[in-house]
Amino acid sequence: MAKKTLSPDERLAWLRLARTESIGPSTFAALLARFPDVREALDAAPRLARRGGRRELEIAAEADAKAELNRLTDMRGRMLAYVEPEFPLPLASLDPPPPVISVIGDVALLRREMVAVVGARNASGLGIKLAGLIAGDLSRAGLVIVSGMARGIDQAAHRAGLERGTIAVLAGGVDVIYPPEHRELYDEICRCGAIISEMPLGMAPLPRHFPRRNRLISGLSRGVVVIEAAERSGSLITAHYAIEQGREVFAVPGSPLDPRAKGANRLIRDGAVLTESAEDVLNTLSPVLKQGFRETVPRESPAPRIDSMIEAEADLVRSAIQEKLGAAPLEVDELVRQTGAPAEAVTTALLELELAGLVQRHPGNRVSWR
Repeated sequence: MAKKTLSPDERLAWLRLARTESIGPSTFAALLARFPDVREALDAAPRLARRGGRRELEIAAEADAKAELNRLTDMRGRMLAYVEPEFPLPLASLDPPPPVISVIGDVALLRREMVAVVGARNASGLGIKLAGLIAGDLSRAGLVIVSGMARGIDQAAHRAGLERGTIAVLAGGVDVIYPPEHRELYDEICRCGAIISEMPLGMAPLPRHFPRRNRLISGLSRGVVVIEAAERSGSLITAHYAIEQGREVFAVPGSPLDPRAKGANRLIRDGAVLTESAEDVLNTLSPVLKQGFRETVPRESPAPRIDSMIEAEADLVRSAIQEKLGAAPLEVDELVRQTGAPAEAVTTALLELELAGLVQRHPGNRVSWR
């Protein structure tokens, strides 16, 4: 996608669309594929949602978007959209990319090679020591340390990376310090690194936000190092995202008697690189460093825009789509084949159903019923 700096009007529209209820990264990307001008997408979204069966789609207020941008500026922060040159290429390569991120601190760090170090909040003393050693050595080797500013392994990794740059990805707004006792660490990262989030300013971290935070941690990084992670932990979610994104996964083995080691040990059984030192990480990543990331190419609709004829065809195919879709994701191409409808009619109907909150889009151009 061609990079550009957004005009003030485009930036405002971009943020309003990103902050609108029921418009997540997948729906945002689908709208921008259909309407390359974000202002057209913003105007069209409520009508498309009504066609999909939603009574009203409440677009984020212009005053709220302006206030958020002004507050971020006052904090010496920036909002970056995925079409802008300074948006980190690793995140732009995700399918779909986060529509916007807020950044406080050194934006230049986002252009450097990064590696994530994550693990248990209730980490052992030895786990915390090892996290500091591995993160410190990786940092001295020139890699930016990425983590989630949580207790335990995360905070040890950040502290070890402070001298040469570390990035904290938050589950709430970039102005919300969580956990609260990490105020000093937060301030140090603002001075010596960067804080990023895709959540609105002032939003407290909620359980449903942490998977999105974890997706960005792995997405930014060439690889994810897991130290002490229990089964069904957030660190394993980060590792699974890394696998989906084509990133490398590293895991430090632990005692089978320690519940904090079960997740990392399972990752090793499933193919993660057994890791005892930073050298294990560097030896694996050396061939891919500096190779760049392939950016996601938006899927263009066969029609340049939605017109009355395509909408009429979408009306005819919508019920067939509802019959074909279930909880298991189905490829859009397969849905087109099964319905026998024109591809542009299917993609239009799917977009309307997404905006109505009835259809969910998944990586790999797949969709499912909510």
